[in-house]
Amino acid sequence: MAVSAAAVRLDHATRGTGLTFSDRTLTLLVLIALGLGALAVAFVMTEAGGKRRSREPGGPIRLDDALRGVLDGQARKIDRLEQAVRTLNKTDKRQQGRIDGSVQHVGLLRYDAFEDVGGRLSFSCALLDQHGNGVVLTSINGRQETRVYAKPVADGRSGYNLSTEEEEAIRQALAAPAEAVEAR
Repeated sequence: MAVSAAAVRLDHATRGTGLTFSDRTLTLLVLIALGLGALAVAFVMTEAGGKRRSREPGGPIRLDDALRGVLDGQARKIDRLEQAVRTLNKTDKRQQGRIDGSVQHVGLLRYDAFEDVGGRLSFSCALLDQHGNGVVLTSINGRQETRVYAKPVADGRSGYNLSTEEEEAIRQALAAPAEAVEAR
């Protein structure tokens, strides 16, 4: 059962749907595997050889080779499941760190920097992560030259002097949902 769940997870991950299990769900899967293993042991004990074995009161329980093989196989499967859960948990934490540090908020403001140059070719663009950290890029377009500036942003602020257009781009980025980018 756990192998098919891992296969389903891999199948969904390759399609881009990103099926993930919480720690509680993965723990439940391990407990189900343990329960099925216990049921298999009980079944083998009651049905071994088509007859029931009797034992003396207080005597030791002897495991035949078939039962020992089933128990060892279940123990190996449980160990593999536990290792897979640990690996998935580490991968999930690593990916969450990457997601939190990626560009998630964008604000773009187009404008005319000079009165004699039209077409709103100058712009300020804020590219920020989940915490408001990132950069604001500004391109000032003139008749003879274009200048580009990049200023770091931390918590929605910069240690550098910002133009009103740059401040507006940062404000738009922080206010807008992560999916929407609109040139104004």
